[in-house]
Amino acid sequence: MDMSGYHLTSELARLALSSRPELHAEAERAARFGLIDYLASGFYARDDAGVAKLWRIVEAEGGSADVPVVGQGRKASFLKAALLNGFIGHALDFDDVHSDVRGHPSTVLLPALLSAAALNRLSGERFLAAYAVGVEVMARLGRTIGSAHYEKGWHNTYTLGVIAAAVAVGYLLGLSQERLEKAIGFAATQSSGMRIQFGTEAKPLHAGLAAQAALLSVKLAEEDFGGTRQGLDGDIGFFGLYGDLAAAEERLLTDWGSDWSIVQPGLWFKIYPFCSAAHHAADAALRLYQSGAFRTEEVDRVHVIFPPKGDAALIERNAATGEQGRFSVEYVVALALCGYPLTLEHFTNRPIEPGLLEFMPKIERRYDGAIEPAAHAVPKGRFTIVEVVTKNGDTYRERIDCPRGAPGNALTLDDLQAKLLASARNDQARVERLVETIMNMKTEDDMQSLLALI
Repeated sequence: MDMSGYHLTSELARLALSSRPELHAEAERAARFGLIDYLASGFYARDDAGVAKLWRIVEAEGGSADVPVVGQGRKASFLKAALLNGFIGHALDFDDVHSDVRGHPSTVLLPALLSAAALNRLSGERFLAAYAVGVEVMARLGRTIGSAHYEKGWHNTYTLGVIAAAVAVGYLLGLSQERLEKAIGFAATQSSGMRIQFGTEAKPLHAGLAAQAALLSVKLAEEDFGGTRQGLDGDIGFFGLYGDLAAAEERLLTDWGSDWSIVQPGLWFKIYPFCSAAHHAADAALRLYQSGAFRTEEVDRVHVIFPPKGDAALIERNAATGEQGRFSVEYVVALALCGYPLTLEHFTNRPIEPGLLEFMPKIERRYDGAIEPAAHAVPKGRFTIVEVVTKNGDTYRERIDCPRGAPGNALTLDDLQAKLLASARNDQARVERLVETIMNMKTEDDMQSLLALI
């Protein structure tokens, strides 16, 4: 029998447990930046209606209150805090993405790690290292699973995040290789999440469910619950079912530790609270509007040009609410060309304003596979062109290959601190304490200080 593809789980567990990202200053610094951005995204969502709904479910069930929930001033149980913290981090779609993942790493990894850290005396250095390991696993899973997985309708944040978070928590707690292999199997069998839920509260729920399931996977492994140690392997394992088993060994396992995915290509920190697939178009449309070359009322039609399947995440073509508009390039471009700021108040569950609804039908998506992607494009091979044609026939175009916030056009620490400050309602003293703690944390006491501050 061909045994290729029958050691993926064991090798991934071995490589993850042997990792030492804390020896790489860039990886550690990137992890600190990611933690700041995750907390900013969570603080922004403190009053989200979905958060209140989840709290009602959690409180009705009862249970211990051991783990702080971001921006809430209260705690929840080990598993339920991960559910809440995952949802909160992703509720507004303001959290980071990673091009290899084609999804959102931090809002799954960090909630799981925070729950584990709250119940164990662990150092800040170990926490950051576990986060970097989790990003590495999730990025490699993304490269291995291939684009067809996402394009078919799976939500990578959940399907890949649950496995990556289980590995990250296993690393944080120092599981044995055997137990980590089982935890990976338990996580893989809980891998789920459909993109049809985009534009609803169920999308950020995926992040919380993935974090919660990852913790349950580790707990089951610690209890020596019965399960396979080959969850990723063979024709009926994870890659055989969900992706390309033939490519798995090379993409998942080779060159481990030569570069860290949290650094290269790195996390993409958002400046807009909507799907990153629309950020290229947002930057392009804003440039066109700010040029002053035409007035909004002069616009006859707008073409938004993608590479083939470059808009797969943007499932809403006729958004009715701002929440749906997070996944609608038509809505985002209409906002920008009509002079509205691309800020949170326009991406709630309130109905879209009539004037914008009237403008949106002027916007048409187009696809061009003949356009050469730029070498610096993020994600690789991506671009968006916004083309405005006025009623008198004039045409204006802007092309964006690397939007602001993406690797290659990254935010600085000052930018992230400003995002955190705005999310914390300009509580300067609190933000300064948080940033100082995060940028310097090493010890167990530092980790406890962070838990208190969030």
